Amino acid sequence: MALLWQKQTRDTCYEVRTAGRSRRLYTNGVFHSQYHPDRAHSGGVWDLLVIPAFFRPPGRIRRVLLLGVGGGSAIHLLRQFVGPVEIVGVELSKTHLYVARKFFGIKKHMATLHHADAVTWLRDYDGPPFDFIIDDLFGSSDSIERAVPADKAWCKTLLRNLNKNGTLVMNFIGGKALRKSACVAESDVARHFKAAFQLSLPAYENVIGVFLGSPGSGKVLRKNMRDIPEFSQKRLDFRLRTLTKSFRPTHVNRAARQVEIKHER
Repeated sequence: MALLWQKQTRDTCYEVRTAGRSRRLYTNGVFHSQYHPDRAHSGGVWDLLVIPAFFRPPGRIRRVLLLGVGGGSAIHLLRQFVGPVEIVGVELSKTHLYVARKFFGIKKHMATLHHADAVTWLRDYDGPPFDFIIDDLFGSSDSIERAVPADKAWCKTLLRNLNKNGTLVMNFIGGKALRKSACVAESDVARHFKAAFQLSLPAYENVIGVFLGSPGSGKVLRKNMRDIPEFSQKRLDFRLRTLTKSFRPTHVNRAARQVEIKHER
């Protein structure tokens, strides 16, 4: 990979590197985002952040909130495959926003971007709720910890700003972290969801928690994705796991079962 751009602050090194025509954002060596000018999908974690949109019929997701913009890979995916009316992004790093605009093709008409702390911004937000919220809040270090713990206080803040039938998507490192999150382990939070799933890719440690405000199933997901070849099993070998139907913390491990999505070709 060739180094295209670099910036060093007191404690953070930002790099944009090229791999063929792709551009990749690294912060302190952590791979944050990837962008290719001819295709939005990359076969990586960013694809998993958007796949949960297909639990809903086309056109139902109109307002999207992205917490943790990075280079903006998810914005390209949302615009191409989901087509919401509005995308709002909140990013703590001003440099990440610069990279998104300068190197990753994010234009003003694509999304409304805010340079702010996601926790403070969402707690102060008093606008209409969102149909789809992506929480991709990780720091710039090589720590495996989320930047914002998925505890009861934070998950309730997310819920307050999510439509009753909306979808919440959260990024974790490992299934254990997902199962310990308040959206699974705290009954007074988990009871708000009609279904919950875990998405993962064999080559990544990341596990995506999907929490639905309306009923959903792997069958529905397959049906809605049938005509999207970019997310076929051949291109994206993802795994879908149903977490639990009862949302009782003591049953999480026993109820979890593996469901492999096999797309029609």
